Amino acid sequence: MVDTARGPAEPQGRPPAVDQAGAVPVAGAAHGPETESAGQPGTDGGARVTEAAGAEAAEPAEATGADSAESAGAEEAESADVEQLDRPLPEGVRRRVVGIAADALGGLPAVDVPASLRQYAKFTPARRAKYAGTALAAALESEPLFRLRIADRLRLGQPDLVRALEAGSVPGAADPMDVAAAAYLLRPVGWARLVAEAGEQVERAGAEGAAAEAARLVEKLQEELTEVRSQARADLDRQRAEAEGVRREAESLRKRVRSLESDTRRAQAEARKLQVELDAARAAAATERSAAEGEARRLRHRIAELETALEAGRRSAREGRSVEDMRLRLLLDSVLQSAQGLQRELALPVSQIRPADLVDAVVPDSASPNDVARRGLAEDDPALLDQLLAIPQVHLVVDGYNVTKTGYPALPLEQQRIRLLGGLAMLAQRTQAEVTCVFDGQDLDVPVIMAPPRGVRVRFSRTGETADELIRRLVRAEPQGRPVVVVSADKEVADGVRKAGARPVASVLLLNRLSRS
Repeated sequence: MVDTARGPAEPQGRPPAVDQAGAVPVAGAAHGPETESAGQPGTDGGARVTEAAGAEAAEPAEATGADSAESAGAEEAESADVEQLDRPLPEGVRRRVVGIAADALGGLPAVDVPASLRQYAKFTPARRAKYAGTALAAALESEPLFRLRIADRLRLGQPDLVRALEAGSVPGAADPMDVAAAAYLLRPVGWARLVAEAGEQVERAGAEGAAAEAARLVEKLQEELTEVRSQARADLDRQRAEAEGVRREAESLRKRVRSLESDTRRAQAEARKLQVELDAARAAAATERSAAEGEARRLRHRIAELETALEAGRRSAREGRSVEDMRLRLLLDSVLQSAQGLQRELALPVSQIRPADLVDAVVPDSASPNDVARRGLAEDDPALLDQLLAIPQVHLVVDGYNVTKTGYPALPLEQQRIRLLGGLAMLAQRTQAEVTCVFDGQDLDVPVIMAPPRGVRVRFSRTGETADELIRRLVRAEPQGRPVVVVSADKEVADGVRKAGARPVASVLLLNRLSRS
């Protein structure tokens, strides 16, 4: 904020000449307010205006013509500019003055703008007020001509307020800040009083607002204090009730502690009694253990004696039995030698053939799957598979995916495996045959995690090997003559295992057998 009370030394020498040269309308306009404000008693401005009016009345009596009137107007303007504020310009008035000057600065010709403000001329009013506020206030204070140009712009923007101030009256509905700003710019007679009164009015309004706010705050604090007091009383009552409850609980706990102490003393006495009994029992047990150990030693000695006697008896029995055995063996040897003598005497050959050997049939040990189903059973008749699985030590090898894709190809591979292995497990349990199920594993990306059912061996072919090759290797691994049955609808697999001595059957035969069970 610019301090307008720095003293009249510097600006007071120039304003009269400037006012006479460039602000004659303002001085002439100020003559009316002086006369009109003379009727307002009780104010300093009114007294000065009255004195100026008396001087003006005296001057026309002594002088005549236009020069006397112009001299009187110059003196009045000089007396108005001589007025100074007795304290710094109120901040609110200063902001309002700077705002008016910032708005008017853009419309002034460049020659009328002070050199210190020309760099801000192209700014927007808001930016001028923000960045050039100090420079504007200083120019208004030190450049009377610039201030008069701003006052002329104010006269165009607020003519009613300007006329009222120049007439020496203040509109009742006008904002005190606008009145003070206009008075500061126009500098009519008594402008310092108007600025001071506006500042005082704003301060009073601020004080009243602060007082009202303080009153509201006090009332609010009193309400909060009342609420806090009531809450404190409620808390005190609650704490008293809680303290009473705690006291009662403490009394109950003390009684409980006394009861526990009594129980503890009784338990300690009982423990001491039990300890005495335990010591007595330990002493008795030690005595009994010593007696038992002595008895055990005696019994072990007796057992040793009995074992010695038993061994002697057994030795005697073996000696007696050996004599009898020798006599029986001698008799048997005599009979055998007699029979051999008769065989040599009669020249009888040793017989190698029995009557049952002459009956035409399939010997179990030499039976093969190819000897089964000579009665013309159909290739898909489940009875054919039952006859094959009835052969002793038969090995059933199943081409897994060949069977599942024949019977239920719509299911996922995992579900196909689970369904086939479940049926094979029941078949192995009923027939007691060895069952091996082979799946193609050359295209698997990861190992298959599964738990094979009981009685069924599950194998996957290795990478680069098909299930058909694994089946042929399993058939070749069996000993020559063991019955092997291979279930597959693949003709190549059937021909290969047939050459190796196995019996191939169609996949539909196994499916019919599993569906029947």
